[in-house]
Amino acid sequence: MRYPASEKLEIIRTVEASHLPVKKTLDMLCIPRTTFYRWYDLYLEGGLDGLSDRSLKVQ
Repeated sequence: MRYPASEKLEIIRTVEASHLPVKKTLDMLCIPRTTFYRWYDLYLEGGLDGLSDRSLKVQ
């Protein structure tokens, strides 16, 4: 399933705000840790634009 950038950002903010450990929060959201950290790195590098689906961008 592909998530829009806005939903990825919402997931990132949910994890950041959670009082639970990251792994537990991601398990509850059914998001693999590798996926989350890839999104998080993209977000840190490029903000919301960094979370946009690259496969949809015209080359």
